[in-house]
Amino acid sequence: MNRAGLSRRRFVGAFAGTAAGMSLPACDDGSPPSDVPTPLAPATMTGPDTPSATPSGPRPLYLGTYTSVDGGGEGIGTATYDPATGRISGGEVIGGVGDPSFLAVHPDGRTLYAVNEREDGAVTAVRLSDREVLGSSPTGGSSPCHLSVHPGGRFLLSADYGSGTVAVHRIEASGALSDRTDLVTHSEPAPGPGQQGPHAHQFVTAPDGGHVLAVDLGTDTVYTYRLDEKAGTLTEVSRATARAGAGPRHLTFHPGGRYAYLADELDDTVTVCAYDPVSGRLTIGDPQPTGSAPEAGTNYPAQLVVTGDGRHAYLANRGHNSLARYAVEEDGARLRLLGTVPVGGDFPRHVALSPDGGLLFTANQRSGDVSVFQVDAASGELSPVGEPFASPVAVCALPL
Repeated sequence: MNRAGLSRRRFVGAFAGTAAGMSLPACDDGSPPSDVPTPLAPATMTGPDTPSATPSGPRPLYLGTYTSVDGGGEGIGTATYDPATGRISGGEVIGGVGDPSFLAVHPDGRTLYAVNEREDGAVTAVRLSDREVLGSSPTGGSSPCHLSVHPGGRFLLSADYGSGTVAVHRIEASGALSDRTDLVTHSEPAPGPGQQGPHAHQFVTAPDGGHVLAVDLGTDTVYTYRLDEKAGTLTEVSRATARAGAGPRHLTFHPGGRYAYLADELDDTVTVCAYDPVSGRLTIGDPQPTGSAPEAGTNYPAQLVVTGDGRHAYLANRGHNSLARYAVEEDGARLRLLGTVPVGGDFPRHVALSPDGGLLFTANQRSGDVSVFQVDAASGELSPVGEPFASPVAVCALPL
């Protein structure tokens, strides 16, 4: 385990601490060859493909935390929210899951997956019908901090921050995890400035369904792999290198599938990236502002989400404690900063849109709560909903 890397993650989150735009040209047009899988619902956008009617009745909300820190949780937090008003209520725990700092749900909605962000990294499956823990499987690395389910529903992808590795696990018909089918270490390029090694921070599927992308903060690189959907093995097909010391953390695709947006944790920027779905090649653009104010101290951008209609994007700013609001223009090729909104908590680690796109949730790590905002579909403006909901060391909020 890279103890220095893990310590930095825990340290960053544990202690207090004008319009601008850019665009990229579109990728060359081209139809996917016959062996490219049919595009699937992307696992890298939190909004629906198109806005849907607001559901009635309470909806489930699952909350990630650290269980091994002072004041942390006791497992995966559970609550409900009102999709019309955004009010969160309840508050129980699914126990027996250690350090579940990131969560994802299977496409069929029956199984929840959590990382176990510990030295001996693992991933855990939970059946949602009765909240039974179906078991855990080692990732083969240390300190897993992100996971996602491939849209086909047969494989779980996870990223190990401490060891700079990405893993693939087969998912059984029951939703339980089977053996690991692959493990790849980011051994090159050399670590960026101030980094002691690779730090895989995210592992997601592109909208084309056939490529999976791993974002590595330590090597300042986004790796594209092709996933063999029978064997569950990875073949690297390209790399995109960010600026030295940028510290890329999180990638989110535009619904059109030809552009993506990268949050750079260490140099406090975001970038628009062009994406070629045929080759899987990502082209990283120029840095642009996050809306943070230098006089407010150091800011660490955490994550971007894009609305289902592709018209707006939101960035969680840890340190500045704000949500930056962007207009998405030119079919996804341009982000234009519209301003920021105070998050109402301290250190927003994770942000997610409700399935209908009407609400935005932020998990605020240092203040130990979850803030909720109503999203105006036309303007993209955010309006806070009531007081934040208390949740110990809130580092992930997953509304279903």
